[in-house]
Amino acid sequence: MSSSSFWDVVWLIIISFAFVAYLIVLWSIISDLFRDHKSSGWAKAVWAICLFIFPLITALVYLIAKGGDMTKRSVAEAQHMKDIQDQYIKQTAGTSPAQQIADAQKLLDGGSITPEEFAALKAKAIAH
Repeated sequence: MSSSSFWDVVWLIIISFAFVAYLIVLWSIISDLFRDHKSSGWAKAVWAICLFIFPLITALVYLIAKGGDMTKRSVAEAQHMKDIQDQYIKQTAGTSPAQQIADAQKLLDGGSITPEEFAALKAKAIAH
């Protein structure tokens, strides 16, 4: 393997990395366009057309012009997904504090736990 082909491989790796990075940025911009509820459909269409005609310049202009709003929308989307996930986890795995106290009361009435253990379980349920 000659040094020329070694540098050709290195150059290919660098160009491939840059291309993949550009595709990720392009995907982020296009998904942000659809997430943006303030822009009109015409404005979104113009941005999309410009992304295909002048891709690098349009991507840079979009990131400069709307980068802050892009971040806010991304954070809001992540928070929304987290809220949905937390709600699902609580619904699936957890019970309400009232249900936990009722279950502890049944254990106390059945003699499985002591009044001190009941008080500890009740305090833990109320704390959550």
